[in-house]
Amino acid sequence: MRLELEIVHLDPDAGRVAATHAVRSQDAYLADHFSGFPILPGVLMLEAMVEAARRLLAQRDPSLGRHVLGRARAIKYGAMVRPGRSLEVEVALHAEPEPGVFEFRGVGTVAEPGEPEPRTAVSGRFTLRPIRQDRG
Repeated sequence: MRLELEIVHLDPDAGRVAATHAVRSQDAYLADHFSGFPILPGVLMLEAMVEAARRLLAQRDPSLGRHVLGRARAIKYGAMVRPGRSLEVEVALHAEPEPGVFEFRGVGTVAEPGEPEPRTAVSGRFTLRPIRQDRG
């Protein structure tokens, strides 16, 4: 399953990206999360931030190759994202502690009808690292 993510804003020079994921009632992952009360799983909220960061890296330097999640820290979940709503993620490149390893900070929000401000659904820090090749 691939998470559908629409890039809304991408600024490689500033190291920032904004993207959105629309949650639809027919999305396969909602079938059992949760029966009678479907919500976007937390791991997919994190994946939305990770995928946005990957796309940012690809624009900054296409020669980098594929990166995977190396570490997730201080991930906090708040508001639930239900069908008919969208998760809006904003991710910023924070540091490159070693060559090819990138630290990001991200936040995902959801707007609810009748509320003046979007609510935080997910926030945290994570690291992307190059995919490891088999050492055969």
